[in-house]
Amino acid sequence: MKVEKIVLNEAREVSLTAYLLDTGGEFRNICKRPAVLILPGGGYKFCSEREADPVAMPYLKAGYHAFILRYSVGKHSVWPNPLQDYEQAMEMIRTKAEEWKVFSDKVAVIGFSAGGHLAAAAATMSKNRPNAAILGYPVTGSDVKGCCATAPDTISCVDKNTCPCFIFATRTDAVVPVMNSIRFMEALVQADISFESHIYSYGPHGFSTCDTSVQSGDTTISSRVPNWVSDSIGWLKEVFGDFGNGGMTKPVCKAHVTDNDGEFLSVDCTFGYVMGNPEGRKVVEGFLGGAGKQEKPEGQEAQQMTPEMMSMASGMKMRQILEYAHMPEEVIEQVNDQLSRIPNQK
Repeated sequence: MKVEKIVLNEAREVSLTAYLLDTGGEFRNICKRPAVLILPGGGYKFCSEREADPVAMPYLKAGYHAFILRYSVGKHSVWPNPLQDYEQAMEMIRTKAEEWKVFSDKVAVIGFSAGGHLAAAAATMSKNRPNAAILGYPVTGSDVKGCCATAPDTISCVDKNTCPCFIFATRTDAVVPVMNSIRFMEALVQADISFESHIYSYGPHGFSTCDTSVQSGDTTISSRVPNWVSDSIGWLKEVFGDFGNGGMTKPVCKAHVTDNDGEFLSVDCTFGYVMGNPEGRKVVEGFLGGAGKQEKPEGQEAQQMTPEMMSMASGMKMRQILEYAHMPEEVIEQVNDQLSRIPNQK
């Protein structure tokens, strides 16, 4: 492993530490690696060492390059200085991707507390957006004004370009209320963004990896909280893929839950979305025998769906509706083929 420390802004004491694992040679199936960019917490007053190197270690063990950004804090934390530090760091990682053997489209940001706010800002409003974001007990809403008066709310900035997110916190966090995580998740749902969340029953703020090397053994905290580390690594494998023969396997978790924002319609768009498109509705009616009818097995009369049933069905994927109507897979593929010729009227 090679370690580099790069000063990004001497006046503001901003630096990027790179932990670069070997590729090739004994690692003959690995020519490049995904990476994580870690943003420690500290209330925009300092960068916590407990949320820096100790966090990098399990991701390095999992095969990820790890970068730690010590961004502008204290008197230098006026916004947008921290976000500019992030932009500079992410741009450098992607610019040097060939030299550092990084998959430039598989770089996740990991932030804690105020660093979680910066990670959420990176995911929602930066020019160089990460490909995934792991947010630990993050300050995402207006509560951030308590530690940095000029920092923005990130919840209102969640959009269709926000990356998939992994969020963890505790219900009893007395420093950053859990509603910061919940409201951010609500915004992700509204934007159709994929995410995973873990709100543990009890524990303090700022637990980092939650093992005894960073957290006192007598801390009152759920014994399951440390699971966030392995869970987040497993989640990254779903979002980025796992190591394959010279590359990464195909991801199993898409950035968006549905295809409503795709270039063309598909059976992975929601039923309500497809039915709102005149051409899409015509295709569906051709296979289901009329909009609003609930298909019944042969020998039973089709029944008109109630408004309540239609409302519930509108959020289901078209594929699920067809499966519910007992359509064979080859018919579902025919529907998809016809829908995929219809431009999405976004």
